[in-house]
Amino acid sequence: MKEEKCISCNIRILNQKGTVKFRCPQCGQFDIIRCPSCRKSAIKYKCPNCSFVGPN
Repeated sequence: MKEEKCISCNIRILNQKGTVKFRCPQCGQFDIIRCPSCRKSAIKYKCPNCSFVGPN
């Protein structure tokens, strides 16, 4: 099984409350995984597939 990491800060995700996983809103081809800390701080992320940058 592939280890899941936050796309913004690269920390390992281990059943952290508030973590989200969703498909890139632009291309729908890449899973975006975000930790609670990066979500709360609105840290930007970039899809490695299509270069979409969020959050907007």
